[in-house]
Amino acid sequence: SVGTQVRSVHAGNVDVPDFSYYRRTSTKDPTSDNRASADSRNAFSYVLAGGLGVGGAYSAKTLVNQFLSSWSASQDVLALAKIEIKLDEIPEGKNITFKWRGKPLFIRHRTAEEIEQCRAVDPASLRDPQADEERVKDAEWLVILGVCTHLGCVPIANAG
Repeated sequence: SVGTQVRSVHAGNVDVPDFSYYRRTSTKDPTSDNRASADSRNAFSYVLAGGLGVGGAYSAKTLVNQFLSSWSASQDVLALAKIEIKLDEIPEGKNITFKWRGKPLFIRHRTAEEIEQCRAVDPASLRDPQADEERVKDAEWLVILGVCTHLGCVPIANAG
Protein backbone atom coordinates (compact mmCIF):
# COMPACT_ATOMS: atom_id res chain seq x y z
CA SER A 1 0.00 0.00 0.00
CA VAL A 2 0.99 3.59 -0.41
CA GLY A 3 0.99 4.41 3.32
CA THR A 4 3.92 2.15 4.13
CA GLN A 5 6.22 3.64 1.49
CA VAL A 6 5.92 7.31 2.55
CA ARG A 7 8.77 8.56 4.76
CA SER A 8 7.88 11.44 7.01
CA VAL A 9 10.52 13.92 8.08
CA HIS A 10 8.63 14.83 11.20
CA ALA A 11 8.86 11.26 12.45
CA GLY A 12 12.61 11.67 13.00
CA ASN A 13 13.73 8.93 10.69
CA VAL A 14 15.59 11.22 8.23
CA ASP A 15 19.12 12.37 9.03
CA VAL A 16 19.52 16.10 8.60
CA PRO A 17 23.09 17.22 7.86
CA ASP A 18 24.80 19.53 10.32
CA PHE A 19 26.00 22.76 8.72
CA SER A 20 27.21 24.36 11.93
CA TYR A 21 30.81 24.14 10.68
CA TYR A 22 29.94 26.64 7.92
CA ARG A 23 28.06 29.07 10.16
CA ARG A 24 29.65 32.12 11.71
CA THR A 25 30.47 31.79 15.36
CA SER A 26 28.26 34.75 16.15
CA THR A 27 25.19 32.94 14.80
CA LYS A 28 25.81 29.40 16.08
CA ASP A 29 24.07 29.87 19.42
CA PRO A 30 20.30 29.71 18.81
CA THR A 31 19.55 31.50 22.07
CA SER A 32 21.82 34.51 21.45
CA ASP A 33 20.58 37.84 20.12
CA ASN A 34 21.96 38.13 16.57
CA ARG A 35 21.02 41.76 16.10
CA ALA A 36 24.54 42.82 17.10
CA SER A 37 26.09 41.01 14.12
CA ALA A 38 23.28 41.86 11.71
CA ASP A 39 25.08 44.96 10.42
CA SER A 40 28.20 43.04 9.44
CA ARG A 41 26.12 40.28 7.86
CA ASN A 42 24.07 42.83 5.93
CA ALA A 43 27.24 44.61 4.84
CA PHE A 44 28.56 41.34 3.43
CA SER A 45 25.29 40.79 1.57
CA TYR A 46 25.36 44.30 0.15
CA VAL A 47 28.99 43.99 -0.97
CA LEU A 48 28.25 40.64 -2.59
CA ALA A 49 25.14 41.97 -4.35
CA GLY A 50 27.02 45.09 -5.49
CA GLY A 51 29.93 43.01 -6.78
CA LEU A 52 27.58 40.74 -8.70
CA GLY A 53 25.79 43.80 -10.09
CA VAL A 54 29.02 45.36 -11.29
CA GLY A 55 30.19 42.05 -12.74
CA GLY A 56 26.86 41.55 -14.48
CA ALA A 57 26.88 45.06 -15.90
CA TYR A 58 30.43 44.62 -17.20
CA SER A 59 29.50 41.28 -18.76
CA ALA A 60 26.42 42.80 -20.39
CA LYS A 61 28.50 45.70 -21.76
CA THR A 62 31.05 43.27 -23.17
CA LEU A 63 28.33 41.16 -24.76
CA VAL A 64 26.68 44.20 -26.36
CA ASN A 65 30.05 45.52 -27.62
CA GLN A 66 30.90 42.18 -29.21
CA PHE A 67 27.46 41.96 -30.78
CA LEU A 68 27.67 45.46 -32.23
CA SER A 69 31.25 44.97 -33.43
CA SER A 70 30.07 41.95 -35.41
CA TRP A 71 27.99 44.40 -37.48
CA SER A 72 30.97 46.56 -38.38
CA ALA A 73 32.78 46.19 -41.68
CA SER A 74 35.56 43.64 -41.96
CA GLN A 75 39.18 44.64 -42.53
CA ASP A 76 39.12 43.83 -46.25
CA VAL A 77 36.07 46.05 -46.78
CA LEU A 78 37.66 48.87 -44.80
CA ALA A 79 40.80 48.55 -46.93
CA LEU A 80 38.71 49.14 -50.05
CA ALA A 81 37.03 52.14 -48.45
CA LYS A 82 40.24 54.15 -48.17
CA ILE A 83 42.20 55.57 -51.05
CA GLU A 84 44.84 58.26 -51.11
CA ILE A 85 45.04 60.57 -54.09
CA LYS A 86 47.80 63.05 -54.81
CA LEU A 87 45.88 66.06 -56.07
CA ASP A 88 49.02 67.89 -57.15
CA GLU A 89 49.47 65.32 -59.94
CA ILE A 90 46.18 66.34 -61.61
CA PRO A 91 46.82 69.25 -64.00
CA GLU A 92 44.40 72.17 -64.10
CA GLY A 93 41.54 71.61 -66.53
CA LYS A 94 41.85 67.81 -66.43
CA ASN A 95 40.05 65.08 -64.55
CA ILE A 96 41.05 61.60 -63.42
CA THR A 97 38.82 58.64 -62.62
CA PHE A 98 39.52 56.35 -59.67
CA LYS A 99 37.76 53.26 -58.42
CA TRP A 100 36.45 53.61 -54.85
CA ARG A 101 34.25 50.95 -53.22
CA GLY A 102 33.53 49.53 -56.65
CA LYS A 103 32.21 52.85 -58.00
CA PRO A 104 33.90 55.41 -60.24
CA LEU A 105 35.18 58.50 -58.42
CA PHE A 106 35.77 61.51 -60.67
CA ILE A 107 38.10 64.29 -59.56
CA ARG A 108 38.42 67.39 -61.72
CA HIS A 109 40.91 70.20 -61.24
CA ARG A 110 38.75 73.10 -62.40
CA THR A 111 40.02 76.21 -64.08
CA ALA A 112 38.97 79.72 -63.01
CA GLU A 113 36.70 79.94 -66.08
CA GLU A 114 34.93 76.67 -65.17
CA ILE A 115 34.40 77.88 -61.60
CA GLU A 116 32.89 81.16 -62.80
CA GLN A 117 30.73 79.35 -65.35
CA CYS A 118 29.33 77.03 -62.65
CA ARG A 119 28.71 79.92 -60.26
CA ALA A 120 26.83 81.85 -62.98
CA VAL A 121 24.21 79.09 -63.32
CA ASP A 122 20.91 79.85 -61.60
CA PRO A 123 20.36 77.10 -58.98
CA ALA A 124 16.59 77.20 -59.61
CA SER A 125 17.18 75.93 -63.16
CA LEU A 126 18.92 72.79 -61.88
CA ARG A 127 17.24 69.46 -61.14
CA ASP A 128 18.82 69.56 -57.68
CA PRO A 129 18.76 73.27 -56.85
CA GLN A 130 21.99 73.87 -55.00
CA ALA A 131 24.61 76.53 -55.62
CA ASP A 132 28.13 75.57 -56.62
CA GLU A 133 29.52 76.96 -53.34
CA GLU A 134 27.33 74.48 -51.42
CA ARG A 135 28.39 71.53 -53.55
CA VAL A 136 32.17 71.83 -53.19
CA LYS A 137 34.49 72.36 -50.24
CA ASP A 138 37.25 73.87 -52.37
CA ALA A 139 36.14 75.54 -55.60
CA GLU A 140 39.31 74.41 -57.37
CA TRP A 141 38.41 70.71 -57.00
CA LEU A 142 35.25 68.94 -58.11
CA VAL A 143 34.82 65.45 -56.61
CA ILE A 144 31.94 63.36 -57.98
CA LEU A 145 30.96 59.80 -57.11
CA GLY A 146 29.40 57.99 -60.06
CA VAL A 147 26.37 55.98 -58.97
CA CYS A 148 24.36 54.65 -61.87
CA THR A 149 22.27 51.50 -62.09
CA HIS A 150 22.76 50.96 -65.81
CA LEU A 151 26.36 52.23 -66.16
CA GLY A 152 25.40 54.53 -69.02
CA CYS A 153 26.07 57.78 -67.18
CA VAL A 154 29.83 57.58 -66.96
CA PRO A 155 31.07 60.93 -68.28
CA ILE A 156 33.53 61.10 -71.10
CA ALA A 157 36.77 62.83 -70.13
CA ASN A 158 37.00 66.51 -71.14
CA ALA A 159 33.65 66.33 -72.99
CA GLY A 160 31.90 68.95 -70.90
